[in-house]
Amino acid sequence: MTRHLSIAVHDASHVGDARRSAVDLARLHGFDDEHSGRVAVVVSEMSSNLVKHAQGGGEMLVGVAPANGGPATLDILALDHGPGMDVGKSLRDGHSTAGSPGTGLGAILRMSDHFDVHSASTGTAVLSRIASRSPWRPPQAAGLRVAGVAVPFPGESECGDAFAVSRFPTATRILLADGLGHGPDAARASEEAARVFVTRNESTLAGLFEHIHGALRSTRGAAVAVAEIDVVQHVVRFAGVGNIAGAIVDSGVARRLASHDGTAGFALRTVHEYAYPFPAGAALVLHSDGLRSTWRLDAYPGLALRSPALVAGVLYRDFRRGNDDASVVVCSRAAA
Repeated sequence: MTRHLSIAVHDASHVGDARRSAVDLARLHGFDDEHSGRVAVVVSEMSSNLVKHAQGGGEMLVGVAPANGGPATLDILALDHGPGMDVGKSLRDGHSTAGSPGTGLGAILRMSDHFDVHSASTGTAVLSRIASRSPWRPPQAAGLRVAGVAVPFPGESECGDAFAVSRFPTATRILLADGLGHGPDAARASEEAARVFVTRNESTLAGLFEHIHGALRSTRGAAVAVAEIDVVQHVVRFAGVGNIAGAIVDSGVARRLASHDGTAGFALRTVHEYAYPFPAGAALVLHSDGLRSTWRLDAYPGLALRSPALVAGVLYRDFRRGNDDASVVVCSRAAA
């Protein structure tokens, strides 16, 4: 189950706060001194760049990526609405537009197990993924990459949204749950949905929903969606109740997925499972109603080819409503 810290970075005084928060989270998940030190360097460089280069600063998101049995990995995202940058030049040590030594982005790249960046005139998003130990290999099933963000309602310490991932040799399953309301009770509902999701290996999504629905009866309930990406049959199987939105994006065209009215744990009629084509090069996007539904990936040239965590971060940055928990999960499949 994955949720993220959101850390506002608007001036130099916030850099230390961001570093301490990220290192504390890393140590909580078993990072040793060496790997925690890498987290500290990356967060310091990212947050300093937000102060120096972004207009008005930006936001850091830090969360533990789904490991599925491997070492814990930390996803660190820096998001801003600044003027953008020439990525190639900025990655070369010695290039600077702020009078600094110009080693920031290059240092982030060297410290990361996985690094990605997208920059345009509407802003920049930088991703660093750091594992708790080495060596690290990305968990994936037949070319599938999955990542996302889940950020609490402003002012809340707990996020009522949560997502989880289960990987199999030829398929990957993703759950996104949005507990009703926000705060601790909403968080407990989505946590319970995620717990059942990762412990029950049902053959059908409808059967999985029955167990989730039963477990959530003791909670305030949640909107829940489950997707299964089958890379042998090249399909996405999808079942959802409530206001979790889903879409398959292929060649810039988004096909919205059908969900049912209802609430897992309360009013739930028969859940139907739908199948949709999922060709090579396509992406699956799931999000809670904390995100506006007006997003379009084709408005960001090249973004669909970037890491799913980066895609999720940009969509969150530009389309979050700001009045609820917000979550978005992206699964992409490499082109043939």
